[in-house]
Amino acid sequence: MLTKKQHELLLFINERIQDDGVSPSFDEMKDALNLKSKSGIHRLITGLQERGFIRRLPHRARALEVLRLPETAAIGPNEVKNFPASVSPNIIQADFRAARAPSGGSKDAVELPLYGRIAAGTPIEALRDHSNHIDVPASMLGRGEYYALEVDGDSMIEAGIFDGDTVVIERGETADSGMIVVALVDEAEVTLKRLRRKGASIALEPANKSYETRIFGPDRVKVQGKLIGLLRQY
Repeated sequence: MLTKKQHELLLFINERIQDDGVSPSFDEMKDALNLKSKSGIHRLITGLQERGFIRRLPHRARALEVLRLPETAAIGPNEVKNFPASVSPNIIQADFRAARAPSGGSKDAVELPLYGRIAAGTPIEALRDHSNHIDVPASMLGRGEYYALEVDGDSMIEAGIFDGDTVVIERGETADSGMIVVALVDEAEVTLKRLRRKGASIALEPANKSYETRIFGPDRVKVQGKLIGLLRQY
């Protein structure tokens, strides 16, 4: 699942490559998506690369290759399916709740709300879904409020977090430097990264050498929770 802007950019790049045999410039992409700066395009390109939709060809300018198109490609660049009208497609809209005992379940397990997939790469939709829950060991939790998210992407693999894992998050707006957090960037994108504080700046650091650390001013990043556990099915 892609954000609307990622979807628009991917289709634009694919169309230009098909027509001209070369990918568009960052300025052309910026103008096509009505963005104010090329930094937004860089962020979208990185997200598409991490999701496996495109790749950069080394040692060549304006060299992007489209590896695959989303299932929604047939509906046009200005539409994305399956987003509830009342929910922003980019931001976690979670009604965080205290952990509760599962109905009819073990007293040693606690039921948490399970929300949509979050990128362990570049932001992806994490949409509220009241119908999904997951049981986690009670010993994993303290007295706070918790929720769970499915991981989509490979940028945290060196921290032992893999695509398809379920991460358990303790709700909170603060985190120490070095913690893995759910971070909201520019009120528009959500990602799972290691937080580093460097003076007045905040770095969101991947755990995969293939991806870049991103650095922001303190007013651009809001912590929405910190990682306290991980569940994996084989």
